[in-house]
Amino acid sequence: MNLLDEMNEKATARGVPLSAHLDVTWRCNERCVHCYLDHDGKGEMTTEEIKDVIGQLAEVGTFFLSISGGEPLLRRDCFEILEYARSLRFNVKLKTNAVMIGAKEAQHLRKLGIEQVQISVYSHRPEVHDAITKLPGSLRKTIDAIRRLKANDVKVSITNVLMRSNSQDGLAVKQMARELGVSFVIDPTITPMLNGDRSITKLGITLDDLQAVMRTEEFVGDVAEFCAPVSTVGDDILEGYSCSAGHTLAYISPFGDVFPCVQFPMPCGSVRKQRFREIWFHSAAFEELRSVHVRDLHTCSQCSHTAYCSRCPGLAYMEGDFRGPSSADCKKSYARTGIPSAAMIRSGNRPPEASGDLVQISGLQ
Repeated sequence: MNLLDEMNEKATARGVPLSAHLDVTWRCNERCVHCYLDHDGKGEMTTEEIKDVIGQLAEVGTFFLSISGGEPLLRRDCFEILEYARSLRFNVKLKTNAVMIGAKEAQHLRKLGIEQVQISVYSHRPEVHDAITKLPGSLRKTIDAIRRLKANDVKVSITNVLMRSNSQDGLAVKQMARELGVSFVIDPTITPMLNGDRSITKLGITLDDLQAVMRTEEFVGDVAEFCAPVSTVGDDILEGYSCSAGHTLAYISPFGDVFPCVQFPMPCGSVRKQRFREIWFHSAAFEELRSVHVRDLHTCSQCSHTAYCSRCPGLAYMEGDFRGPSSADCKKSYARTGIPSAAMIRSGNRPPEASGDLVQISGLQ
């Protein structure tokens, strides 16, 4: 067991929110076609409110802190917030489109010791990337910023979110990442709007394209091993949880609302009304979520894919029941193995034809 796995295991056992995702704004200088947020900044937490929340996270044992948005650098106090988080010894990651990172900002991030800057790059082709962001010149600006960050020895990770419009660009973006000397993650995930609107999921890649991703060695490693079905489900899996949301991870919106995860918009409380400690340890929503083990999932516990499925309870929640299956992950498991999930069989549905519905892959490097 590596150190991170050991930390997660101990955090789960002790109920510690080891990781937190804090959006400091939903405003953005891009208008990505697949974005799941609105961009209204009215009512955002003040600098002092955000610092207070970060202090509260430190008090309950949070170690990993992701600062994100929207575009966090649109806040004039963004570096003040980052400085405060680092002063409390958080391991900080910054999620940004990077178009506002010039030489001064890159140097500042290095001095702060930011663990990593995470940036989405949608294509190696400017006309495709910029069409997705709706910001002319955004690919050039982002790549220039990545080079500045690398020149200052700041770790950078590129995420390539695949859609119909860029579905064939994954390998080229990975090659770009290799040439830039940064890490790469491929993510065929289009998340529904936080308000429940699922219309943007139509932008997602087809099942045929997802199957192609699953069978590309550069994305998954050993294809035969990755796609091999596993039918044995041990008690350790059945007694476990679908993911870390609400167990060792919390999400806090720019308005102080607390959720299990940014992809799991189940209201758990507000830091403008209660201390984070109270919400984390005593929220009825968190308590209900933590009471549900894989064994308790009414369909997924009987599924042959359970041993390796990356079922997202947040996506299931947005379909109406966080104890139920996520159709996105059922499609992913089918694309991976060619075997229909228990939910597909139970509903009498044939394996899905190529469609634009949401698909999700977790952990593909």
